[in-house]
Amino acid sequence: MNRKLLWIAGLVVVVVLAAYVGLSTFIGSAVRVGVNTVAPRLTQTRVVLDGASISPISGSGTLTGLSVGNPAGWSSNDAFRFEKIHVEVAPFSVLGDHIVVKDVEIDGAVFNYETEIVSSNIGDLLKTLEGQSAKDSAQAASGGGRPMKIEIRRFRMQGGKVRLGTGDAAIIIPMPPIELHDLGTGEGGATPAVIALDVMRSVTESVIGATARAAGKVGSTMGAAAGEAAKKAAEGLKSLF
Repeated sequence: MNRKLLWIAGLVVVVVLAAYVGLSTFIGSAVRVGVNTVAPRLTQTRVVLDGASISPISGSGTLTGLSVGNPAGWSSNDAFRFEKIHVEVAPFSVLGDHIVVKDVEIDGAVFNYETEIVSSNIGDLLKTLEGQSAKDSAQAASGGGRPMKIEIRRFRMQGGKVRLGTGDAAIIIPMPPIELHDLGTGEGGATPAVIALDVMRSVTESVIGATARAAGKVGSTMGAAAGEAAKKAAEGLKSLF
């Protein structure tokens, strides 16, 4: 009798573990497919998320290898890349049309900043998101279907860097931390375009701050040439606002 009970208990454990692993894989796959499908429409660029792992019980997990390509007219490089994004999501909300993200933590992001006179790759991305956000708002106002809604209760990015230039001539500038709260929460969720626009605006302002501080180091640790490059980059970004 004891052997039979142990056998049944063992079978139950195996079934539960298999169900957990299967559900984790399904949720992670749903997130990856969702990002790779929705994000390119928002940015009008190549967007690739390599992988995602989300616990179906706690809702915590990690997204790996998120790269966003440059807008048309710029180099074939990524505009930016996040190696790891730690998230905490309300369990199973990723399977519905109102995704509740409790926490987003990004560490070590790299932004490749390119500029020409008063335009930039980051600025063009921002303009694209502004246009897409306006389209989504107009569609929602006209009753054109029920859009996906997202809310992010806490967003934090730290250890970010701005790369100006390419190859040996490139300079790396540290970015200050970014922390945002209650994105889309007050309105019961916002469209992905609105959320992305809010985040991108803060990122752009952070890039401005980083390049402006770098420009102030002309003649000191950075050298005149690097400082001049940073100064032009900061002026180009400021023109966007």
